[in-house]
Amino acid sequence: MKIVIDDNIPYIKGRLEPVADTLYVDQFGFTPENVRDADAIVIRTRTLCNESLLGHSRVRLIATATIGMDQIDIPWCAERGISVNNAPGCNAPGVAQYVWSALLREGFDLVRHTLGVVGCGNVGGIVAEWGRLLGTRVVVSDPPRQRAGIEDDYMPLDKLMAECDAVTLHTPLTRTGEDPTFHLADKAMLASMRPGALLVNAARGPVVDSGALLEELRAGRIRAVLDTWEGEPVVNKELLSLTDYGTFHIAGYSREGKQRATRMALEALEKGLGIVVDKSGLEGAYRPHKAISAEGIMASYDPGTDSDSLKAAPELFDTLRRNYDFRPEYRPEYRPEADTSSTCKTSS
Repeated sequence: MKIVIDDNIPYIKGRLEPVADTLYVDQFGFTPENVRDADAIVIRTRTLCNESLLGHSRVRLIATATIGMDQIDIPWCAERGISVNNAPGCNAPGVAQYVWSALLREGFDLVRHTLGVVGCGNVGGIVAEWGRLLGTRVVVSDPPRQRAGIEDDYMPLDKLMAECDAVTLHTPLTRTGEDPTFHLADKAMLASMRPGALLVNAARGPVVDSGALLEELRAGRIRAVLDTWEGEPVVNKELLSLTDYGTFHIAGYSREGKQRATRMALEALEKGLGIVVDKSGLEGAYRPHKAISAEGIMASYDPGTDSDSLKAAPELFDTLRRNYDFRPEYRPEYRPEADTSSTCKTSS
């Protein structure tokens, strides 16, 4: 059995070697030649999995140690009988930590202000949950969940954009179907935001029309915190300069989140290939907090440091991301001097 693995997936090396021949390659180093005789591949966000890569291979399983799957041609894989597995919710607490630290540092008032959460799945659900624990009014736009009858404080997207003091995006990137999200935050939606409102995008870059956002930021009408970008790793330098915080797609780069993602990829390999893999020492699922504090969240992470790094050298986007020192997730008992990992459980 052969498995080809992205060499920048943390905590995975040495775990598959006892049960398979392993080949580690750069995220852009997957080729038709080196996957031809592979049974499975383990990837991240930048490896395009389609007929060009896999058409002449024997690959029967793809595991991505990420949430997003827009790098994978899922219909083609389904036709070929290739199982596709992602890691839903793995980094949700880390993204919530990023979003709330940014909001609080940007002057979001927990009592007076209203937060709009667009997309309330694994990630958006924790962002909303933390907001409510902090005493904030949170409203949600999530048509699929609303149609499914899942109770929440829903609001139509156009009304949410116009009424909220901050809006944070947590949708997948989709271009078809009943609820496409490509350029969901388009010129009209951005123009409807109240003056001085804050937009946070820690989902996928193309969920926001970057050209329309640039116009709004040039005018100084709204503010933005961006962790994801259209065209990344190439970043529009003017757009970056106008963000309050602009980071290099690391909102979910917590130590625990990376461990969860690796564990979930290994579990997919176990189930799909009939193997048993050592998963000892890897973080478990996230266990919701019962009480949190604004002070603790801000103490646990400052996005300004990462923003300064990218603004100083935007051409190093991928290098900064690859060499990122995974931060510990926020936990209620967090103290800056106590840097130990926690054991958590993922929300559904």
